[in-house]
Amino acid sequence: MLMGCRQDMHDQPKYIPLRQSTFFNDARSARPVVDGTVARGQLHDDELMFTGKVNGQDATVYPMRVDAPVMARGQERFNIYCSPCHGRTGQGDGMVVRRGYRRPPSYHDQRLRDAPVGHFFDVITNGFGAMYSYNDRVFPEDRWRIAAYIKVLQLAQDKAVAAAGGIAPTVPVMPAAAGAATGATGNQQPNPAGSDHAGSQR
Repeated sequence: MLMGCRQDMHDQPKYIPLRQSTFFNDARSARPVVDGTVARGQLHDDELMFTGKVNGQDATVYPMRVDAPVMARGQERFNIYCSPCHGRTGQGDGMVVRRGYRRPPSYHDQRLRDAPVGHFFDVITNGFGAMYSYNDRVFPEDRWRIAAYIKVLQLAQDKAVAAAGGIAPTVPVMPAAAGAATGATGNQQPNPAGSDHAGSQR
Protein backbone atom coordinates (compact mmCIF):
# COMPACT_ATOMS: atom_id res chain seq x y z
CA MET A 1 0.00 0.00 0.00
CA LEU A 2 2.76 2.46 0.85
CA MET A 3 4.52 1.81 -2.44
CA GLY A 4 1.47 3.09 -4.32
CA CYS A 5 1.52 6.52 -2.63
CA ARG A 6 3.85 8.46 -4.92
CA GLN A 7 4.32 12.23 -4.91
CA ASP A 8 2.84 12.60 -8.40
CA MET A 9 -0.52 11.66 -6.91
CA HIS A 10 -0.31 14.96 -5.01
CA ASP A 11 1.13 17.00 -7.89
CA GLN A 12 -1.64 16.34 -10.36
CA PRO A 13 -1.36 17.62 -13.95
CA LYS A 14 -4.18 20.16 -13.78
CA TYR A 15 -4.68 23.86 -14.35
CA ILE A 16 -5.76 26.22 -11.62
CA PRO A 17 -7.78 29.28 -12.72
CA LEU A 18 -5.90 31.72 -14.98
CA ARG A 19 -2.74 29.61 -15.09
CA GLN A 20 -0.82 29.68 -18.36
CA SER A 21 -1.12 26.73 -20.72
CA THR A 22 1.46 25.40 -23.18
CA PHE A 23 -1.14 23.24 -24.93
CA PHE A 24 -3.32 25.96 -26.50
CA ASN A 25 -1.98 28.48 -29.02
CA ASP A 26 -3.26 31.46 -27.03
CA ALA A 27 -1.52 30.15 -23.87
CA ARG A 28 -4.76 30.36 -21.86
CA SER A 29 -5.87 27.38 -19.81
CA ALA A 30 -9.35 28.88 -19.31
CA ARG A 31 -11.18 28.42 -22.60
CA PRO A 32 -13.63 31.01 -23.96
CA VAL A 33 -17.32 30.16 -23.88
CA VAL A 34 -18.65 28.85 -27.16
CA ASP A 35 -20.78 31.45 -28.97
CA GLY A 36 -24.46 31.00 -28.22
CA THR A 37 -23.88 29.01 -25.04
CA VAL A 38 -26.58 29.41 -22.39
CA ALA A 39 -26.07 28.04 -18.90
CA ARG A 40 -28.75 25.64 -17.75
CA GLY A 41 -31.61 27.55 -16.21
CA GLN A 42 -30.38 30.89 -17.56
CA LEU A 43 -32.41 31.14 -20.78
CA HIS A 44 -34.11 34.39 -19.85
CA ASP A 45 -36.22 34.68 -22.97
CA ASP A 46 -39.29 36.07 -21.20
CA GLU A 47 -38.86 39.82 -21.78
CA LEU A 48 -41.61 40.80 -19.38
CA MET A 49 -40.50 38.56 -16.52
CA PHE A 50 -36.81 39.40 -16.64
CA THR A 51 -36.71 43.01 -17.86
CA GLY A 52 -40.06 44.47 -16.79
CA LYS A 53 -40.64 45.64 -20.35
CA VAL A 54 -42.91 44.84 -23.28
CA ASN A 55 -41.53 45.74 -26.70
CA GLY A 56 -38.86 47.80 -24.99
CA GLN A 57 -41.32 49.88 -22.94
CA ASP A 58 -41.98 49.71 -19.19
CA ALA A 59 -44.73 47.14 -18.67
CA THR A 60 -48.17 48.06 -17.41
CA VAL A 61 -49.07 44.40 -16.79
CA TYR A 62 -47.82 41.65 -14.50
CA PRO A 63 -46.33 38.31 -15.63
CA MET A 64 -48.12 36.51 -12.81
CA ARG A 65 -51.42 36.55 -11.01
CA VAL A 66 -51.36 39.02 -8.13
CA ASP A 67 -53.12 37.47 -5.15
CA ALA A 68 -52.86 37.50 -1.36
CA PRO A 69 -49.77 35.24 -1.10
CA VAL A 70 -48.00 37.33 -3.75
CA MET A 71 -48.78 40.53 -1.84
CA ALA A 72 -47.68 39.02 1.47
CA ARG A 73 -44.37 37.97 -0.03
CA GLY A 74 -43.98 41.38 -1.66
CA GLN A 75 -44.54 43.13 1.65
CA GLU A 76 -42.01 40.89 3.37
CA ARG A 77 -39.34 41.49 0.72
CA PHE A 78 -40.10 45.21 0.64
CA ASN A 79 -39.68 45.51 4.39
CA ILE A 80 -36.34 43.71 4.19
CA TYR A 81 -34.74 45.33 1.16
CA CYS A 82 -36.57 48.61 0.53
CA SER A 83 -37.87 50.04 3.78
CA PRO A 84 -34.42 50.96 5.21
CA CYS A 85 -34.37 53.81 2.68
CA HIS A 86 -37.96 54.17 1.45
CA GLY A 87 -39.69 53.61 4.80
CA ARG A 88 -42.50 51.18 5.53
CA THR A 89 -45.08 53.42 3.82
CA GLY A 90 -42.94 54.52 0.87
CA GLN A 91 -42.54 58.13 2.04
CA GLY A 92 -38.76 58.01 1.68
CA ASP A 93 -38.20 58.31 5.42
CA GLY A 94 -36.45 55.03 6.18
CA MET A 95 -34.07 54.53 9.07
CA VAL A 96 -30.89 55.13 7.05
CA VAL A 97 -32.37 58.41 5.79
CA ARG A 98 -33.07 59.51 9.36
CA ARG A 99 -29.41 58.90 10.08
CA GLY A 100 -28.18 61.22 7.36
CA TYR A 101 -28.20 59.30 4.09
CA ARG A 102 -29.68 60.69 0.89
CA ARG A 103 -33.47 60.73 0.87
CA PRO A 104 -35.16 58.86 -1.99
CA PRO A 105 -38.28 60.28 -3.65
CA SER A 106 -41.62 59.42 -2.12
CA TYR A 107 -43.62 56.76 -3.94
CA HIS A 108 -46.56 59.10 -3.48
CA ASP A 109 -45.14 61.82 -5.71
CA GLN A 110 -47.39 62.13 -8.74
CA ARG A 111 -44.54 61.20 -11.07
CA LEU A 112 -44.15 57.82 -9.40
CA ARG A 113 -47.88 57.32 -8.94
CA ASP A 114 -48.15 57.56 -12.72
CA ALA A 115 -45.15 55.29 -13.37
CA PRO A 116 -46.05 51.82 -14.70
CA VAL A 117 -45.22 48.79 -12.59
CA GLY A 118 -42.46 47.83 -15.02
CA HIS A 119 -40.58 50.98 -14.04
CA PHE A 120 -40.24 49.79 -10.45
CA PHE A 121 -39.12 46.34 -11.59
CA ASP A 122 -36.50 47.95 -13.84
CA VAL A 123 -35.17 50.17 -11.05
CA ILE A 124 -34.94 47.24 -8.62
CA THR A 125 -33.11 45.23 -11.29
CA ASN A 126 -30.70 47.86 -12.61
CA GLY A 127 -30.60 50.55 -9.95
CA PHE A 128 -31.24 54.25 -10.44
CA GLY A 129 -29.43 57.34 -9.17
CA ALA A 130 -27.98 56.59 -5.74
CA MET A 131 -29.77 53.24 -5.58
CA TYR A 132 -27.72 50.24 -6.64
CA SER A 133 -29.01 47.14 -8.39
CA TYR A 134 -30.69 44.38 -6.42
CA ASN A 135 -30.37 41.98 -9.34
CA ASP A 136 -28.08 39.65 -7.40
CA ARG A 137 -30.06 39.89 -4.16
CA VAL A 138 -33.70 39.47 -5.12
CA PHE A 139 -35.34 36.86 -7.36
CA PRO A 140 -36.97 38.30 -10.50
CA GLU A 141 -40.30 36.97 -9.24
CA ASP A 142 -39.78 38.69 -5.89
CA ARG A 143 -38.96 41.92 -7.70
CA TRP A 144 -42.40 41.71 -9.29
CA ARG A 145 -43.95 41.04 -5.90
CA ILE A 146 -42.19 44.07 -4.44
CA ALA A 147 -43.33 46.20 -7.38
CA ALA A 148 -46.90 45.02 -6.85
CA TYR A 149 -46.68 45.91 -3.16
CA ILE A 150 -45.36 49.38 -4.01
CA LYS A 151 -48.45 49.91 -6.16
CA VAL A 152 -50.60 48.89 -3.18
CA LEU A 153 -48.80 51.43 -0.97
CA GLN A 154 -49.63 54.06 -3.56
CA LEU A 155 -53.27 52.98 -3.76
CA ALA A 156 -53.53 53.05 0.04
CA GLN A 157 -53.03 56.82 -0.07
CA ASP A 158 -54.87 57.48 -3.32
CA LYS A 159 -57.75 59.92 -2.84
CA ALA A 160 -59.75 58.43 -5.71
CA VAL A 161 -59.54 54.96 -4.16
CA ALA A 162 -60.53 56.35 -0.78
CA ALA A 163 -63.50 58.12 -2.37
CA ALA A 164 -64.57 54.81 -3.93
CA GLY A 165 -64.70 53.16 -0.52
CA GLY A 166 -61.29 51.54 -0.81
CA ILE A 167 -62.11 49.64 -4.00
CA ALA A 168 -58.90 49.43 -6.03
CA PRO A 169 -58.81 48.99 -9.81
CA THR A 170 -58.34 45.53 -11.33
CA VAL A 171 -54.71 44.42 -11.64
CA PRO A 172 -53.77 43.84 -15.32
CA VAL A 173 -52.10 40.49 -16.00
CA MET A 174 -50.59 39.05 -19.16
CA PRO A 175 -53.12 36.67 -20.80
CA ALA A 176 -50.97 33.59 -20.26
CA ALA A 177 -50.94 34.24 -16.51
CA ALA A 178 -54.55 35.32 -16.10
CA GLY A 179 -55.91 31.90 -15.22
CA ALA A 180 -53.07 30.66 -13.08
CA ALA A 181 -49.80 31.67 -11.51
CA THR A 182 -46.86 31.79 -13.87
CA GLY A 183 -44.84 28.60 -14.39
CA ALA A 184 -41.23 28.36 -13.29
CA THR A 185 -38.55 30.17 -15.26
CA GLY A 186 -34.82 30.25 -14.65
CA ASN A 187 -33.02 28.03 -12.17
CA GLN A 188 -35.30 25.70 -10.26
CA GLN A 189 -35.02 26.91 -6.69
CA PRO A 190 -37.08 25.84 -3.70
CA ASN A 191 -40.17 28.05 -3.70
CA PRO A 192 -40.25 30.36 -0.66
CA ALA A 193 -43.32 30.71 1.49
CA GLY A 194 -46.05 32.29 -0.58
CA SER A 195 -44.08 31.76 -3.77
CA ASP A 196 -45.68 30.61 -7.00
CA HIS A 197 -42.63 30.86 -9.18
CA ALA A 198 -39.04 29.65 -9.03
CA GLY A 199 -36.29 32.24 -9.34
CA SER A 200 -32.86 32.65 -10.83
CA GLN A 201 -31.22 35.03 -8.39
CA ARG A 202 -30.43 35.01 -4.70
